[in-house]
Amino acid sequence: MSIMSGKGRKAGPDTAAETHMDFPAFFDRVPVVTLHEPLAVVLGTSTSGVIVYRYADAVKLSGHSCPTVAGAYLMIRKGLARLYGDGLPERGGIEIHMRDARDEGTTGVVAAVATLLTGAAPETGFGGIGANRRFARRDLLQFDAPIDGLLALRRRDTGKGVILDLDMAAVPPDPAMRALFPRISAETADKDEEARFATLWQQRVERMLLQHADDPRLIRAHAWDAAPSGLS
Repeated sequence: MSIMSGKGRKAGPDTAAETHMDFPAFFDRVPVVTLHEPLAVVLGTSTSGVIVYRYADAVKLSGHSCPTVAGAYLMIRKGLARLYGDGLPERGGIEIHMRDARDEGTTGVVAAVATLLTGAAPETGFGGIGANRRFARRDLLQFDAPIDGLLALRRRDTGKGVILDLDMAAVPPDPAMRALFPRISAETADKDEEARFATLWQQRVERMLLQHADDPRLIRAHAWDAAPSGLS
């Protein structure tokens, strides 16, 4: 139930949470991903259609910050740069192909971040406007793809593609994590150990996002020369 705060302004129990996010400070220094969303212009959401995504947006989607979420964010960022160069990527104009099954490992987590940033969605996505399915995003995200990387991106207008892979061994965890992780998993860690674990966990994510964002050892990319899938 809402209460009144100040001069007629409504405030609810979630107001503090909405206005203050206690994310780690390094989130603000992570490179952003900027795209053009044509559907936003047509529907009056934005006059320019320019959308800027930040790492914090991927964290809000996932509910947490981890090497997988960070790696997914960096892979999409690098893939878009390879496909568009200095141009502005078009959200909804990109196919995403995942190597693994949708329920295998962390595939679903990576796919969710990919959908956030590119608009590419599985069979549950937006079906489009009108008979020509304008702006459709449905089936632009596919699984079990025959690729030699974790995921691939392809431009729908030119057919240009890129395959990306993630090697988190390039940014190893702090050695102290080996002793802490089993205790965290078994729920036997004390408060100090939990705090230490959380700090070390985010320090690794920070290294990935700030020190290794463009490290070819962490994110590997190469051209995808396979024939386009025929999606339209």
